[in-house]
Amino acid sequence: MTGCTVSGVCHGTLGELYQGPLRAGPDPDIAVVSFPVDRHSWVHFTHGADPPKPLPLGEKSATAARLFLEHFGLTLPPGRWSAHSDLRMGVGMASSTADTVATLRCLFRLFTLPYDADVVLGVLAAIERADSVFLDEFALYLSGRHRVVRHLGRDIGFHTAYITEPGTVDTAAVTSLLLAHYRRHGEEYERCLTDLLKGFASGDPATVARAATASAALSQSVLPKASFDSMLAHQERFGADGVFVAHTGCLIGYLFPGRLDADLKSELSAFFHSLGHQCSFAPGGYG
Repeated sequence: MTGCTVSGVCHGTLGELYQGPLRAGPDPDIAVVSFPVDRHSWVHFTHGADPPKPLPLGEKSATAARLFLEHFGLTLPPGRWSAHSDLRMGVGMASSTADTVATLRCLFRLFTLPYDADVVLGVLAAIERADSVFLDEFALYLSGRHRVVRHLGRDIGFHTAYITEPGTVDTAAVTSLLLAHYRRHGEEYERCLTDLLKGFASGDPATVARAATASAALSQSVLPKASFDSMLAHQERFGADGVFVAHTGCLIGYLFPGRLDADLKSELSAFFHSLGHQCSFAPGGYG
């Protein structure tokens, strides 16, 4: 058994297609429709002769491992942890949640237990407000309550060109600011979410992209992106369906209906460079 490795993998996000209240009212819940990206966090456990050292991913993943072991009454065998991630921390890629889910998936495989999403949800709820990266589909999700309001399927997909503006955002630190903003703009958010859900129900990416742009625009008055106005002004020039953001992060990008060719990638790269940023490309969603 020594030397045998098991792994857990979880995708991250490029922010959200929607973040706002579930419905207008004086006591809003923060609802999100996370935007899955084809970028990942990996956690590995390799059997060995030595007692396992601490997980190299920080306190949240270590807590997740401890809660998992306590839940099932298990003890780690001798061996070592290792990890790798494509996801930048603190910018809106759900890196900490993806690390946690990858850790749990690794542990399910290590102990040959059937994957149990309810256990994963319970562990996440004990640790932090989370994104829905534990699902392999879009979902309308209450991030604080850790509750899936509606499954939205796997039919929608985009190609993206995005940048990361400077800085990081502490989601917990801005929660009260967001809730006050949602109370002031509840009806606008309700219309935006209604349109988004219609787009998912009809399998129409263009409608989803328009609603994502509306959600991004609403977030400008509370956690603005410096590049938003320029990007919105040039959206038609590049043939993008919309603009998305990490509402409590630093990401902003374009949503495209199809794969980008080399010429368009070059034009987009020059545009973003003129704004002072290096652009990246990645597929998002599932369709």
